Amino acid sequence: MASPYERFRALHERTEAFIMPNAWDGASAVLLKRAGFLALGSSSLALAFSLGRHDGLHAVSRGEAIANAVLLGRATDLPVNGDLEDGFGPDPQDCAATVEAAIDAGLAGVGIEDTTADPSHPIHEFDDAVARVRAAAAAARGRILLTGRTDNFLNGRPLLDDTVRRLAAFAEVGADVLYAPGLPDMEAIVAVVRAVAPKPVNVLIGPANAPVTLAQLSAVGVHRVSVGGALYRRTMTALVETAQRLHAGDLGLFAGAIPGSEIAALL
Repeated sequence: MASPYERFRALHERTEAFIMPNAWDGASAVLLKRAGFLALGSSSLALAFSLGRHDGLHAVSRGEAIANAVLLGRATDLPVNGDLEDGFGPDPQDCAATVEAAIDAGLAGVGIEDTTADPSHPIHEFDDAVARVRAAAAAARGRILLTGRTDNFLNGRPLLDDTVRRLAAFAEVGADVLYAPGLPDMEAIVAVVRAVAPKPVNVLIGPANAPVTLAQLSAVGVHRVSVGGALYRRTMTALVETAQRLHAGDLGLFAGAIPGSEIAALL
């Protein structure tokens, strides 16, 4: 039986793109597995919000984030990519320590961002960002799939040239997969794919300006599509709608809800 890491790497070597949805607890993980997905990601946003905390500010610890990702894998036996934010510290050795902890926990993949957890200065300077991915890659080599990620577009820095420069540098120092959430259009996605080829690119859902299909993303060379916190937010949207109906006195709205016994059987 191939290891989770080996199975996860093999998915990135296929010619067609695959979807890696982001789960947040055992139930969401097993339901996604039943739907047919072959790998899962954790979600820092979903985990933080489920704990009543803010995302991206180190309000969730390294240990909590890794334990959550481990839970998803234990519930499903699927490869899991840990959304481990900025590596839980400003220095390259912090990123290396996070990667080592993810390997020890049995995760198949791990992401390291160039964010700082400081809203007044949200993105690391270029040289620091590259040094952090270099240290993470040295720790990861051949044991876990490392995604190097820049969050320029999520932090009010819509700088495509800098984004491409960062991702190309992350690829050069050893990142296995490259990722820039929030890319504005298909032209930007194509620019990223070309800049880091032949290494695989992850895209968050698709371009910001218009919906596209998985086949369209695959056709331009994207290998992996994740959904970040969007699946959790869509679930919360259903909760809001249900709560409104319940508050209005509709007690029949639970007909057709998935039985607890059905989820229990999957667990």
